[in-house]
Amino acid sequence: MDKYKKLVSNTVIFAIGTFSSKLLVFLLMPLYTRVLSESDYGVVDLLMQTGNLLLPLVSLGINNAIIRFGLDKSSDSREVFTGGLVTLASGYGIFLVAYPLLRWALSLSGSASIMEHIGLIYLFVLLSTTRSLFASFVRSQERVRLFAIDGVLSTAYTIIFNVLFLVVFKWGVTGYMLAVVCADALSSLFLFFTARLYRFIRPDKLRWGQLSPMLRYCIPMIPTTVFWWITNVSDRFIVTSMLGEAANGLYAASYKIPTVITLVSGIFIDAWQMSAISESRSRSRARFFTRVFSSYQSLIFIAASGLILFTKFITYIMVSSQFYPSWQYVPFLIMATSFSCLVSFSGSIYMVEKKSVLLLITTLAGALINIVLNFSLIPIYGVNGAAFATFVSYAVVFILRAVNTRAYIPVQWGTPKLILNTAILLVQSLLLIQSPPYWIVYESLLCLGMMILNFKGLWDTAMRLLNRANRRQPKHLARRR
Repeated sequence: MDKYKKLVSNTVIFAIGTFSSKLLVFLLMPLYTRVLSESDYGVVDLLMQTGNLLLPLVSLGINNAIIRFGLDKSSDSREVFTGGLVTLASGYGIFLVAYPLLRWALSLSGSASIMEHIGLIYLFVLLSTTRSLFASFVRSQERVRLFAIDGVLSTAYTIIFNVLFLVVFKWGVTGYMLAVVCADALSSLFLFFTARLYRFIRPDKLRWGQLSPMLRYCIPMIPTTVFWWITNVSDRFIVTSMLGEAANGLYAASYKIPTVITLVSGIFIDAWQMSAISESRSRSRARFFTRVFSSYQSLIFIAASGLILFTKFITYIMVSSQFYPSWQYVPFLIMATSFSCLVSFSGSIYMVEKKSVLLLITTLAGALINIVLNFSLIPIYGVNGAAFATFVSYAVVFILRAVNTRAYIPVQWGTPKLILNTAILLVQSLLLIQSPPYWIVYESLLCLGMMILNFKGLWDTAMRLLNRANRRQPKHLARRR
């Protein structure tokens, strides 16, 4: 199959499975903000983010190796899957022994509510890492349709358990966490038996010669993931410490609207990683990466501009009145999320080249910048200081990677358009936050300008794909047309 056509095909399939689960976070906001108080929502956010920090530590980041080595035709799938299970089981065993250390670490947050839910954190980590391992292996086997079906079912599970635990039983924070845990458990069972993953559990086939390169590839990604967590989440803990749980509840709510950008990007990146690895030995890969990034950039910035324009309206619709002030933190978070998407794309070059140490170094730079800016800006600008710090951190990481990766794949990043896109978003963000008279007119004109600037790139890509499809069409069908 043509590489562009395969990328589009996989993107569509991933969209079916990923769209529902990613969009779920967005659509359930009215429920969460009506059944949970600002403080409860702040606690839920800290619990989830703590669990997300622990996931790569417990699993040793083995999911990254599962995808990278599972897609490699020279690898034995049984060795890859069994090695993943052994690594995960070992990591979780250590995690159980480290219970006293976890209690001490969580006590530093100063939140008694987090201390009350340590058991749920352990359940969340166990089921989430298991589901991620199974899903990553299914992807590595290029069973994208099964992956998509699981995404749809997982969405249904989550909705059912949220309604049951939050609305019917009114279990609050505990109900939120249990809904996630139960959905992950059912998803794991579905993948295990539907994909017949038990066929790949062969301890007798496990060789150190296979597991060793997998660990060498994924272990440097553990601190990388931790540093990403610092960039993404450290501001939540600093905001909680300086401004309180209620302020963090509003900040956490404001994060949900930029999730739409992550949704658009995540669907594409899942498919893109497969294509990037498949084309890793192609002579034309630089041109391939350049063309794809040009369209990807256009799509991300158009979506971001539209979201900023409608931020107040979306916030009004999606959250209860007590959470409505969260709209003022959304614009800078949309900018941050947009650049996090660009960072993910540039990181795919390191993945193709197996340069996980460089992933670590660039991510460390972003984390350090984020911490310094958080402590500098939050006391002055409050919650928006944290949002702006996150944006700057991602922008710096992207610049570092854009320059460094040219040594491996000389991608043309379209710098003039990238700078202009960023400038438009920045002006939109400042306008929305200040909301001067006739701000909606100015926002609309800027959004229109963003669409005009980026439409041609998307149109050219669509036409190229259609032309390729027509050239590959059987001649007798072409004549009938």
